[in-house]
Amino acid sequence: MRLTVAQALVRFLSVQYSERDGERQRLIPGCFGIFGHGNVAGVGQALLQNALQAHATGEADLPYYLARNEQAMVHAACGYARMRDRLQTLACTTSIGPGATNMVTGAALATINRLPVLLLPGDVFATRAAGALLQELELPGEPGTSVNDAFRPVSKFFARIERPEQLPQALLGAMRTLTDPAETGAVTIALPQDVQAEAFDWPEELFAERTWHVGRPAPDPAALARAVDALRSARRPLLVAGGGVAYSAAEAALLEFAEATGIPVADTHAGKGAMPFDHPLSAGPLGATGTPVANGLAAQADVVLGVGTRWSDFTTGSRTVFAADARFVNLNVAALDAAKHSGIMLTADARAGLVALTVALAGHHRAPRVWSDWVSALAEEWAPVHAAATTGDGGEAPVQTAVLGALNEALNARAGTVVAAAGSMPGQLQMLWRSREPKSYHVEYGFSCMGYEIAGALGVKLAAPDRDVVALVGDGSYLMMSQEIVTAVSERIPLTIVLVDNAGFGSIGALSQSLGSQRFGTSYRYRNTESGLLDGDELPVDLAANAASLGAEVLRPTTLDDFRKDLTTALDSARVTVVYVQVDPLAAAPDSGCWWDVPVAEVSTLESTQAARVAYVAAKKAQRPLL
Repeated sequence: MRLTVAQALVRFLSVQYSERDGERQRLIPGCFGIFGHGNVAGVGQALLQNALQAHATGEADLPYYLARNEQAMVHAACGYARMRDRLQTLACTTSIGPGATNMVTGAALATINRLPVLLLPGDVFATRAAGALLQELELPGEPGTSVNDAFRPVSKFFARIERPEQLPQALLGAMRTLTDPAETGAVTIALPQDVQAEAFDWPEELFAERTWHVGRPAPDPAALARAVDALRSARRPLLVAGGGVAYSAAEAALLEFAEATGIPVADTHAGKGAMPFDHPLSAGPLGATGTPVANGLAAQADVVLGVGTRWSDFTTGSRTVFAADARFVNLNVAALDAAKHSGIMLTADARAGLVALTVALAGHHRAPRVWSDWVSALAEEWAPVHAAATTGDGGEAPVQTAVLGALNEALNARAGTVVAAAGSMPGQLQMLWRSREPKSYHVEYGFSCMGYEIAGALGVKLAAPDRDVVALVGDGSYLMMSQEIVTAVSERIPLTIVLVDNAGFGSIGALSQSLGSQRFGTSYRYRNTESGLLDGDELPVDLAANAASLGAEVLRPTTLDDFRKDLTTALDSARVTVVYVQVDPLAAAPDSGCWWDVPVAEVSTLESTQAARVAYVAAKKAQRPLL
């Protein structure tokens, strides 16, 4: 079959499927894109031709979504992939130059979070016949290097197609990586613009339907025996549920394991919702943005079973939240994560591993009752603190934690999903959000990327059109990336966006103050002519008006009661609706009782920094050694 490279690429992608547990689905059911000279006549033409042919013949289509920002469309693909348990994702195509490099941030986010995305950036002429090309990087000693080489360190698979014959091998390698739970992440196929348009005679078998089977690797018997021995010896065991529990659809297996063994379950950002928050064995969120419940248990645990967690510094309180002599058992499909904390490596699928552990331990070993009961005791102490933070006075201007409480209550009643990322939102969300079910909590905290919120929520809504999806975004993230409001409007996707304005960077402002830097450079204000600093009056920026200008309906509640009413209106709307609420930037959330390692200046003329350094040195003494 004679097709261009781009036409062959699109035709191939439209017939790829993934399968797990007997359920088969399109691996790549759509493509985001922004066209420029580097892809409009190649991939753009191929997508058009494919769409017209599919409409006429009923063959497989690859629907195209016009994004407004290249980084944002990768975020949307990540949101989609996470919501689909990594069994499906979306492709993203861009022109060469800045269009391509705009995706690098998104690629890093995908790889750090172990999320599959397929990136198709245009590239400079393979023949170099037209050089120096517009947007071409010219390095005298490396004429074959283009800006797309920036994708190499943030991609799990990278290929540049300089001849048509290279395409089949690259495509098969790309699909293998996208469907490998242990090695997935950003997959980049760079496409020189001349090669995209070049024709070639392709074998018919390249375009046959292909199913990529996603297996459930079972634990090695010897490794399982070591893990069982460690857990049987434990007097104070604790399980930490990470994102791998969700991706493996292992929630039921986790619940069965916990109830069979009496082992309390704490969770990470990605693992929230693995157990209902009100289960007697649910210890809730762990780490720097966790609660005293999980952190109190972690400080006493003698054996810690991590399931599907990559043990980030927030989860471990920079290696201070666990007792110095705690032993680790790491159940993870990725050997990289299974080896962390010098733990017993149980390299396996989360569900398969939990089932095997349950069979080995159920009826043979159970955590001491006094240990399991301690969860309830700690939870009772935490309950009034949580209530005070999330309830608020309905007739007054809301603080951010009360906004989160009202949103949590509304989405739990509607089986909805909250989407958030960087700033103060994730910290307060992990601590205060109460999930009754999987998929209700979607916070990107691997890369902690400002700007993910609205774009990620767009991807979540595409993946789960029947769910209420709320993008929870602060003013700082909104100003960095709000363009996908226009994409949602154009596709008639009814997103709800809760835009919380605290006139700056609330999270970093609080961190700056705790580190002796006095909230320097974290507020959105005029420059003060007397101090020379940005600490003058607040700026006259109207973010609600901006959202309206992008096509969204905008509501402006001024009290907590008004917020609740407007939130219901927004959730019931068929339009993109922004609920804009201003909050006090200095209102604090409860303390997690856990540390996070952010170095403080060793010497300083500022007394505030000197005091923060003393506290830092004292806290760092509790840090476990990195082995």
